[in-house]
Amino acid sequence: MNFELGEAQRQLADSVRKLMARYATRDYIRELDREARYPLELYGAWVEAGLLALPFPEEVGGLDGTPLDLAVLAEAMSESGFDFFTAYAASVFCGLNILHNGTPDQRGRIVPRIISGEQRMAICVSEPDAGSDAAAMRTTAHWDGEAWRLDGCKLWSTGAGAPDTLLNVYARSAAGVGTRDAVSLFLVPNDAPGVTLRKLDMLGRRCTGTYEITFDDVRVPPADLVGEPHKGWSYLLSGLQLERLCSAAGYCGSSKAVLDMAVGYAQERRQFGRPIGTNQAIAHQLADTRVELEAARLLTYRAAWALGRGDALAEITMAKLFGSEAYVRATNVGMQVMGAYGYSMEFDMQRHFRDARSTTVGAGTSEMQRNLLAGLMGLKVG
Repeated sequence: MNFELGEAQRQLADSVRKLMARYATRDYIRELDREARYPLELYGAWVEAGLLALPFPEEVGGLDGTPLDLAVLAEAMSESGFDFFTAYAASVFCGLNILHNGTPDQRGRIVPRIISGEQRMAICVSEPDAGSDAAAMRTTAHWDGEAWRLDGCKLWSTGAGAPDTLLNVYARSAAGVGTRDAVSLFLVPNDAPGVTLRKLDMLGRRCTGTYEITFDDVRVPPADLVGEPHKGWSYLLSGLQLERLCSAAGYCGSSKAVLDMAVGYAQERRQFGRPIGTNQAIAHQLADTRVELEAARLLTYRAAWALGRGDALAEITMAKLFGSEAYVRATNVGMQVMGAYGYSMEFDMQRHFRDARSTTVGAGTSEMQRNLLAGLMGLKVG
């Protein structure tokens, strides 16, 4: 049993950290957060460094990265902020979906443009009445003899307003059948006629942007139906394991940044003539946070190893559940240790505190992860 990353993966993590340190400076990150502005400059640096190519196979211009490689990237990138990885991941995961499930034309037309940075992607699943219960979606698509017509509303779509973005829209395309045979996946430019985007004012993860999207008789040509009609539900499920794995890795990276910040403050901040970190009440909280970070990381990398060998649903579910909640707890400790400084917008702890709160909701709530894990244990949860 070997707990060490390979040399190539250590070099990958080091190069990502150096890139983020160069482009995602403290002032730049704060500016993006304050202005709720998409990180276009940083995204361009990722493209130039070949990071968008990492998970794609060589035959389409990629680098043949493994799930473990992508987890390493997610962790290193998220040390600067989890929202940055969400900007990267939206394009990558949607692109992999097209690679695995799209038509040959779609693979040849779209995937190279994602790798080159010419095309960004955003996923549109959730709706006002369909969150954890995605099967309750009401957005519809009907065939008019020449094209598909989309009508409905999507909510909580990350990065949907960025320039040159294709919306990956899941919609009901068949009536009178179960959800598994009723949903199709469509590609829609975010500036297509009939598409209206409303950027939402969110507590955290503000730079990538979260949107409500209305579709009013939006025309989608046959070439932009991904794969086969009415197979979208299986396409949606096919990428969830990798998405949740990388989310878990991102939580580890952000938790590390929080812990480093809190420990550094506890070593420097003096009260009553000594550093506050020498007080047991402070030191023990930070020690517990270190234990939780290492546990989250071990769960995550074990899940990455398992996914590289096949199905890893249980391992990924545990990593996602534990890692997200550990990140929330880490930021709570960090805020307490830093006191008023943590609460001040002039310091970065408050940003992590705000960003972390979304992680037990996004990519599958903690409650849904527990239900899923219980089911895998043979326990029927009502």
